[in-house]
Amino acid sequence: MNIILIALVIGIIAGTIDVIPMIFQKMNKYANLSAFSHWVVLGLLIPFVSWGITPWLKGLIIAEISAVPILFMVAKENKKAIIPIVVMSAVLGIAIGIAGDYFIG
Repeated sequence: MNIILIALVIGIIAGTIDVIPMIFQKMNKYANLSAFSHWVVLGLLIPFVSWGITPWLKGLIIAEISAVPILFMVAKENKKAIIPIVVMSAVLGIAIGIAGDYFIG
């Protein structure tokens, strides 16, 4: 299978995992679309970054760095949401790093 398609599927899975709790919390559709697209892009990005470090750490670092702008926007309205965003970024970033290494190499 094409490696871009595999990376896209990894990102779609991560985005779906992130958005499901947001749907149950009745977050607005723009927040859901933003989160979903964020993970689809990271699914296409993380597996192809070559930093020479372990894949889980690469995924963690990239996911957390990419979450910083989101944290600034969210903190203004809801400071309680910062911790879940940081945790989900860590978990999904690590997962993308590992899955990207396993399926894409």
